[in-house]
Amino acid sequence: MKDQLTLSISTINGSKHWYFSKAMQRNLKTFLVLFVFALGATAFLINHLYTRVDDAVLKQAKLTEHSRNIRQELNSLKALKSELESDLSEREERVQLVSERLGELEKVLGVSSQTSSDNLDARLDTAAITSNVRMVMLNQIPSGSPVPNARLSSAYGKRIHPITKVSKLHRGLDFAVNTGTKIYAPADGVVEVTRRSNKGSGNFLRLQHSFGFSSSYSHLKGFKVKSGQFVKKGQLIALSGNSGLSSGPHLHYELRFVGRALNPRSFVDWNLNDFEDIFTKERNIRWESLIKTVEQRVAQQLQLSSPKVVLLAENSK
Repeated sequence: MKDQLTLSISTINGSKHWYFSKAMQRNLKTFLVLFVFALGATAFLINHLYTRVDDAVLKQAKLTEHSRNIRQELNSLKALKSELESDLSEREERVQLVSERLGELEKVLGVSSQTSSDNLDARLDTAAITSNVRMVMLNQIPSGSPVPNARLSSAYGKRIHPITKVSKLHRGLDFAVNTGTKIYAPADGVVEVTRRSNKGSGNFLRLQHSFGFSSSYSHLKGFKVKSGQFVKKGQLIALSGNSGLSSGPHLHYELRFVGRALNPRSFVDWNLNDFEDIFTKERNIRWESLIKTVEQRVAQQLQLSSPKVVLLAENSK
């Protein structure tokens, strides 16, 4: 037949023939086309899947590397956290130690009791000002004895003069010391007068100190400083003697405030451990005003942001 397709296959065993009609040919062509298309689509899909797999493998490798880096960073952060916690703990211990030692200092200084909630910087400022105010005052205002460990032979006040036998105010202290005993400046100052004489006060020396205070020394043997010379607390200024109107070797020691005689005994006993006592013993001085002045000066020298008010002024009322 004209539209019939014959397929023959010959072997040693003979020949076989297959006959395909026109409809079968069309179906076969359609099948082959679909088969080739399916094969191509399958190949494309497989290639696409391989590409996706490669991309996935690459992304997985990157994620693995990223995860490794994150773990390393996390380990570093953990180590840093541990180090910071250790450092913080050490700092807290130091702060606690500073706070405890500051509390002890506050007790010594007589500063009002502080609580743990108070700002440590404010407490340190207060302690710094308080301690410096005391040191400034003890260095610039006469304190302590000009002849250490000497026996007091005559106090301040009315007495019968040992030579004239007349009752009069004894405006100083007499220290029973041998001739040639060293006399030291009780505070920073400047030598106002060095005067030699065989009468009255005998060889006489007067120092001018800060804030209106002055000190004088009578019946001296000799001077170790000159008029106009600046001296520091504890500096050798003279030697005791028996010059002038004197019944025996001694040092007559006077203190004055703006020219008014003071009882030197309170100042001889004045020291860091009994700092506030003088405010009640010597009431003729406006200590509150003086302390505020010194506080402001000290705060400026320490360059504190704001002066902290210490309770010295309250104690002096």
